[in-house]
Amino acid sequence: MTQHAPLIIDIAGTTLTKDDRRRLKNPLTGGIILFDRNWQSRQQLASLCAAIKSLRRDLLICVDHEGGRVQRFKTDGFTHLPTMRALGELWVKDQLAATNAATACGYVLAAELRSCGVDFSFTPVLDLDFQNDAPTQAQALAAPRAGAISLGRPGASRSSVIGDRAFGRDPRVVTLLAKSLMHGLLQAGMMNCGKHFPGHGFVKADSHTDIPVDKRSLKAILADDAAPYEWLNTTLTSVMPAHVVYPKVDARPAGFSEKWLTYILRGQLGFGGAIFSDDLSMAGARLIDGKQVSYTEAAVVALNAGCDMVLLCNQSVDGGEAVDDLLDGMAEALVKGQWEALESSDMRRLELLPTTPAHEWDELMLHPAYMHAMGLIP
Repeated sequence: MTQHAPLIIDIAGTTLTKDDRRRLKNPLTGGIILFDRNWQSRQQLASLCAAIKSLRRDLLICVDHEGGRVQRFKTDGFTHLPTMRALGELWVKDQLAATNAATACGYVLAAELRSCGVDFSFTPVLDLDFQNDAPTQAQALAAPRAGAISLGRPGASRSSVIGDRAFGRDPRVVTLLAKSLMHGLLQAGMMNCGKHFPGHGFVKADSHTDIPVDKRSLKAILADDAAPYEWLNTTLTSVMPAHVVYPKVDARPAGFSEKWLTYILRGQLGFGGAIFSDDLSMAGARLIDGKQVSYTEAAVVALNAGCDMVLLCNQSVDGGEAVDDLLDGMAEALVKGQWEALESSDMRRLELLPTTPAHEWDELMLHPAYMHAMGLIP
């Protein structure tokens, strides 16, 4: 039976310490997420990833590498990828060019990461850009005409947290550009992650530091923000829910809500891939049912709600006591029957690992598909 390894953790530096190795060897650890502080150069990154894989081949090496302001590696040859809003703006001018550019961005993103040993990026953002645009009622109800889809018109400012990380305001535009980008990821052998379900773009608060609340109805959310998840349910390989409370649906944030994850995302919208929690150290994850919870308590609630994996980020930088507490706490909670180790959940994790060989960097630079893609990036 496959061991369910639900924890995605991080490390403090650019090489593995003895404690890092111990934590990564723990059977409850399923992967690692990298940050800017783990980067010095391509050679160093490749060596770090090789060291991680030498411990366990099944560990999923992840990173947030979307493009724009959320891109961890930007020097030593890595391409500076455009914001997703830039692709949405290109859509207004030339829809076919925008879809080709999105595919090119996905390919370059994945090919460069994979050449250094990174398996997976939490990409793309499916949130709607309420900050930049707001649709008219007619746009919300009208079907596309002659292949044209409008991004909408200027509207009220909303979430600067998402902002230019989103393709645009119209869920149909977001869906088509995201699908194009995911096609590029797949061409380079990388799976995808749609985030932040059912939508983070409408709220103004930042779930890193606050607990955002979205008071809209389930009907309104499903018709707008969550629509891309249903339209992409044959394409998405993983999803990350938002640390946002939607009180007309559930009092718990979406990432800790069985109603959102099991009944709506899986049952109603037909999603069958892996579900990651967002970072458990964020403020939006620390208050559940009106009380402050520990990382272990938050992880248990998330897994029982329907998550397959949970992330704990940036807790290794001060010695990693919180990481050790989570590993120990989850082991104890498993023995006590507070969460169930599911073979199906670990199979979903393993299915996110690349199955095709990656190009070496120098080879990639001269590869025809890569050179062609570079010429399409705006």
